[in-house]
Amino acid sequence: MAGTAGTPGTPRVLRAMNDRAALDLLLEHGQLSRTRIGKLTGLSKPTASQLLARLEAAGLVLATGTTEGRPGPNAQLYEVNPTAAYAAGLDVTPERILAAVSDITGRTVGSYELPTPGRRPAQPVVRQVTDALDGAVKAAGLARDDVHRLVIGTPGAFDPNTGRLRYASHLPGWHTPALLDELAAALPMPVEYENDVNLVAVAEQRLGAARGHEDFVLLWNEGGLGAALVLGGRLHRGWTGGAGEVGFLPVPGTPLVRQVTKANSGGYQELAGSQAIPRLAREIGMSSVPSTPYAEAAATLVERAAGEDTELNRLLLQTYATRLATGLASLVSVLDPELVVLSGASLTAGGEVLRALVQSELEELAASRPRLVVGDVHEHPVLRGALESALATTRDEVFNTSR
Repeated sequence: MAGTAGTPGTPRVLRAMNDRAALDLLLEHGQLSRTRIGKLTGLSKPTASQLLARLEAAGLVLATGTTEGRPGPNAQLYEVNPTAAYAAGLDVTPERILAAVSDITGRTVGSYELPTPGRRPAQPVVRQVTDALDGAVKAAGLARDDVHRLVIGTPGAFDPNTGRLRYASHLPGWHTPALLDELAAALPMPVEYENDVNLVAVAEQRLGAARGHEDFVLLWNEGGLGAALVLGGRLHRGWTGGAGEVGFLPVPGTPLVRQVTKANSGGYQELAGSQAIPRLAREIGMSSVPSTPYAEAAATLVERAAGEDTELNRLLLQTYATRLATGLASLVSVLDPELVVLSGASLTAGGEVLRALVQSELEELAASRPRLVVGDVHEHPVLRGALESALATTRDEVFNTSR
């Protein structure tokens, strides 16, 4: 019947599958000719021509330039229409909200930073979110209604059973029971919420060091210590969204932390979190410990230690590596991942020197031996992951030509 969704094997569904394959190839390769698309998809020239005409009429592709410098007539080139849809992402911390808007090709077209200092929000969270989003939308030359989907990354996770934010007591204003309903009422597009470290894993899986890997652990150390668990190619979030909150993991080498949710800390956080590194530097006798906020100071100390080979620097890095491997050994023993990605400024600042030390220690402490790598997505990885997550769903919806 006309107007109904196609079923597997019908011409409508087969056309839609070919359409999506061509669109994905254009996203991957950029401009392509009809002949090249036909070769990459296995479609005949007439079918590839019909496909491109159909996608162009739907506003999903644009005819751009032509090939030059080759024998024979110049061929028309096509690309994905970047204005077919837009997606947005937010990276929320207690200090600021970073917002960005991307066109459907993945190019960032507008960004904005909204400072949010203080223990109590100067304005309601809904206003903060809309102001940050509007700032990025304005920078992109768009209107709020142009955004197809928004993904918001926060510390902790919103419990799917209650809708309340958990594991992030340090994020002021985000714990009111009706917050998600208020945000849904204020925003004209679908909104998804994701843990910040999970979004870093999304970025690394699609753009960085974890590409091609179905099972990996990402260890993050910056403002807090956390992990993302990707199993069978999918994020494992757990019953309350708290899978990967490894900062609360009890580990040897530090006293037990009780009432961890009230303390917003745990054994592994106390042992190897960013705040432990300046303290460790003082304990071993380092005199020039930065007085900047602890996450920044930790990254500075680790970078300096990896770059300057002195006895104290070697001691700092070796002790830090042992502490990191102590918690990782528990994760590796349970999950047996193929790969461990080290991310966050307090890890990436150590580069290959720190990675090799942690790898060596982990091989002594764990029965399995995953490969450790340093993350490749360095610039705003939480925000990049939020955009990638929003784009994936947006493309599934906008590129579906079976309807």
